[in-house]
Amino acid sequence: MFDYYLFNPIGQKGLNLFEEEYQETTDLTKAKVALIRSANIHDLDFPEKLVAIARAGAGVNNIPLDECTKKGIVVFNTPGANANSVKELVLGGMIIASRNVLSSVDWVKASKDEADIAKLAEQTKKAFTGNELAGKTLGVIGLGSIGVLVANAALALGMRVLGYDPFLSVKSAWNLSHEVEHISNIEDIYIQSDYITLHLPLVDATEKMIDARVVQLFKKGVVLLNYARDTLIDEEALCPALESGHIAKYVTDFPNPTSASLPNTIITPHIGATTTESEDNCAKMAVSQLRQYVEHGNIVNSVNFPNCSLGPIGAYTRLCILHENKPNMIGRLTTWLGNRDINIVNFMNQSKDGYAYSIMDIDGNSIEHFKEDLANGDGVCRIRIIKGGEHG
Repeated sequence: MFDYYLFNPIGQKGLNLFEEEYQETTDLTKAKVALIRSANIHDLDFPEKLVAIARAGAGVNNIPLDECTKKGIVVFNTPGANANSVKELVLGGMIIASRNVLSSVDWVKASKDEADIAKLAEQTKKAFTGNELAGKTLGVIGLGSIGVLVANAALALGMRVLGYDPFLSVKSAWNLSHEVEHISNIEDIYIQSDYITLHLPLVDATEKMIDARVVQLFKKGVVLLNYARDTLIDEEALCPALESGHIAKYVTDFPNPTSASLPNTIITPHIGATTTESEDNCAKMAVSQLRQYVEHGNIVNSVNFPNCSLGPIGAYTRLCILHENKPNMIGRLTTWLGNRDINIVNFMNQSKDGYAYSIMDIDGNSIEHFKEDLANGDGVCRIRIIKGGEHG
């Protein structure tokens, strides 16, 4: 039997992918793997038994990656699983901001007791004159799975689309329409765009990237959309521009004391991925990745260890070693095995930053009674041994 722990409720369609040998536990110390959405676990003392955490979503800033890595806990996320959900909300935010939808709805509610509200509406509607998206320029900063969908959809709405991403992946490049104009200088996005939308991860280089200096480069009347992370923007620096109309609207999914106090904002309560479809997609991807790792040792979509796979387990024992990426580490491991008459049949090693993952199918002498000795080697984070039909 194999135990999993839920830090947050997870879509049932994902949990249904766990077979009978898997069972939920409410005791984290008993769990082999865990699933999480938004719970903050930075202060958590991780139990020794825990080997993996899957985040049903893309962002992992609620998980202490450094600590997990040192303890050999593989952290997964689910990139792209909620992309369509966020894309639709971004497009909705653009339309709502451009057509004064919220203020017009508020007018109707305030006028509900008027005897001839229909006639009054005809007389008042010019006060809510907006702008169409067609013919306007949208700047998309970050062309990952969400940014690509937003860019392509905006083209279909008749917009000119500028895209900026110095680290554009091959997959994104294949999916991105050739009509999106690739911009190499991000300031061109700021200067030319009527709408700017952010789709970037939060790292040191992107924190508060939209500051007072950048705001001065914006076109007058720009609509700024942020469905990525609130701290990509120095929100206090937006206030004067929002008050003057230099920024027409700030549309974001991240309410906080600063953003909630700004004028001319449209703020939703972090609902970008809150659709039934998105939650199901994230849950299914998260569970599938956990099962691949637990049952076969394969790593797909990890944020702290490299992706590495040998496919399904065959007749051999599979040895999985999470370790530091240091000189002669592979030589030490293979020599150690050879000295004990353990033959390596298949082997794969990948590295990521300061850490690496070695996965190998072996035969020969049993490795079970050597496991502790190998696990205690310098630079080894965790050892797992998996046999066909078993979970190490």
